[in-house]
Amino acid sequence: MKTSGLTVGLMLAWLLPVSAQVSVEVALEQEQFLVGEAMPVAVRIANLSGQTLHFGNHPQWLTFSIESRDGFIVVKNSEVPVLGEFTLESSKVATRRVDLGPHFALTRLGRYSVSTTVRMVEWGAQITGKPTNFDIIRGARLWSQEFGVPSSAGASNEPPEVRRYTLQQANYLNSQIRLYLRLTDTSEAKVFKVFPVGLMRSVSKPEPQLDQQSNLHILYQDDARSFSYTVVNPDGEITLRQTYNYVNSRPRLQVSRDGKIFVKGGVRRITPNDVPPPKTEDDEIKPPPPP
Repeated sequence: MKTSGLTVGLMLAWLLPVSAQVSVEVALEQEQFLVGEAMPVAVRIANLSGQTLHFGNHPQWLTFSIESRDGFIVVKNSEVPVLGEFTLESSKVATRRVDLGPHFALTRLGRYSVSTTVRMVEWGAQITGKPTNFDIIRGARLWSQEFGVPSSAGASNEPPEVRRYTLQQANYLNSQIRLYLRLTDTSEAKVFKVFPVGLMRSVSKPEPQLDQQSNLHILYQDDARSFSYTVVNPDGEITLRQTYNYVNSRPRLQVSRDGKIFVKGGVRRITPNDVPPPKTEDDEIKPPPPP
């Protein structure tokens, strides 16, 4: 009696541990985070089973756990939503990206590890990947300012909501200094956003100013002869990012007679990181759309 090659292949696959046929790992974009900062992770699933597998067909097919170096499990505020079914062919790798920050109570400084588990409904099994380490660190406060959030059009004449901008500096293991913006309520108990503005030179201090719409203008030195200019609105969204070279004069923030803030001095340099993005040649020669 002959046995088909497919049957033999499947029998050999089931003799191997599930973790040898399907592997999962979680990768972090950085090794250190401030309290309240977003924590984007990439989960990579590799299929070496010889079969096409199906994922996402269970509400909790992909789960996460975070544990401190002291051994306590970090409280989970909510389940991490990873939606959408997909198939993964053999010898292929799939990547899913999520933000763990809002879903875990990472309020204590220290060393942590995050691990992920994939539930495979077809096989009635689950695979847990190797933990990945990271640190929750404290940032040094450089500047802080309360401000009133402008009322929306048509809103009643009531006292405005008051929030707080805070600039923080974080020193990383690779000797980099990163400038952070922290947006909170006045008590700093409620955190709306924490995100890195950019890398900063150790010898420089950021120059912050608020305009009439409570937008925060930040000018800071990011290289020996380069300055970064960023504007953030009261919702914590970056609306403008530009780079200026130190040529003849040092770039500085200036207020015009009508109250507008701009950069005086230096020479503007177009970069791919500009916000809004720089125009390309295709954008310039593209004809306007028909009426």
